[in-house]
Amino acid sequence: MPAMKPKLKLLYLANARLPTEKAHGGQIMQMCAALAGAGAEIELWHARRANTPELAGRDPFDYYRVARTFTRRAIPCVDLFAMATRLRNRWGSDRAAFLVQAVTYALALGWRLRRAPFDALYTRDPITLLALRLGGLGARTFYEAHRFPGTAGGARLHRFALRGVGGVVTLTARLRELYAAQNVPAARLHVAHDAVDLARFAALPDKREARRTLGLPGDAFIAGYVGRFHTMGMAKGLDTLVEAAARTGHVHVCLVGGPAETVEALRARGGLDSARLHDTGQVPPAEVPRCLAAFDVCVMPFPWTEHFAYYASPIKLFEYMASGRPIVASDLPAVREVVAHEVSALLTPPGDPDALAKALRRLSGDPALGARLAANARALAEKEHTWEKRAGDILAFIRQNLPPGHEGAPPCE
Repeated sequence: MPAMKPKLKLLYLANARLPTEKAHGGQIMQMCAALAGAGAEIELWHARRANTPELAGRDPFDYYRVARTFTRRAIPCVDLFAMATRLRNRWGSDRAAFLVQAVTYALALGWRLRRAPFDALYTRDPITLLALRLGGLGARTFYEAHRFPGTAGGARLHRFALRGVGGVVTLTARLRELYAAQNVPAARLHVAHDAVDLARFAALPDKREARRTLGLPGDAFIAGYVGRFHTMGMAKGLDTLVEAAARTGHVHVCLVGGPAETVEALRARGGLDSARLHDTGQVPPAEVPRCLAAFDVCVMPFPWTEHFAYYASPIKLFEYMASGRPIVASDLPAVREVVAHEVSALLTPPGDPDALAKALRRLSGDPALGARLAANARALAEKEHTWEKRAGDILAFIRQNLPPGHEGAPPCE
């Protein structure tokens, strides 16, 4: 019998407020649990920051319904975000608060890493990546890339941070190409789309029961969207969805997420009868499957931006796939890496309400089409896009690219 590999001790370094209403918090917690399930010994080191009133004091394991298979440590930092409004008024943005917080978090990490035992480090934070490179830990660092610098200066600094890195995990094929152009060797690049926890979708309520609990009309055809309404200041195309529903003459829209002002602005614009525009507000991650079960079709109407077209791998897409509901999404390169038009989704040109309205009419008039698309998407999620599979592939990638003799290494001093 071959000898078992020793457990790889992996520190996940996340400059994140946990829990958070944003999708990255769930992604980090799910990945840590999946990496632990794949055989790694995981510690999550996240920033110790003040939380929103709604989430203050909430335990991340309970909030995200994640098994306590890994440990976490809150790393101190200087958190000025409570003063963000004052900083915005003075400097036009809260960038100063962000830089102070990120740099002090990185400094606190460096101090603690001097005596911490680990085999490899994993992060999705560019400033943390740079700090690890400056600290001589680049060869044992694995970076999960969710975007690419938008300026020449940022790209040069990023290229320096990447020099000698253990490996880069990219969310999309386009990101992989960009990092290859930064002289990261092909063997040190790995594409891993985001994923879904299928167990959360194992016992969905029926559509009528889900609608009753959410206060939605039982006999309407409902196109739904789940998630934050903006990311990094970018709108996510909800105006296109509302306009498309208005043009169908009968489709209702349900928005699950926030902020509430976005829904108010959509109502104020008119176009869609107010009785056909529903919203639930922000819901905990555990309630997302119930919301999806209430829909007839799940919509991801992202506009064309560089981020959505080439960098994004939205968790909502994989949750939509697991929900057993047909999907209509914007026809963007990053989306086409996951689902195929007329096979596992209907893809429509971004920002085109007429095309989106046509797709919604097709699905409302052809239940068999919706059932086929939904079944194919669910099967694809089960085969290719679980957190377990993603974590197993990434863990194998890390093992392949660790410097010789570093697995099971003592603290770096």
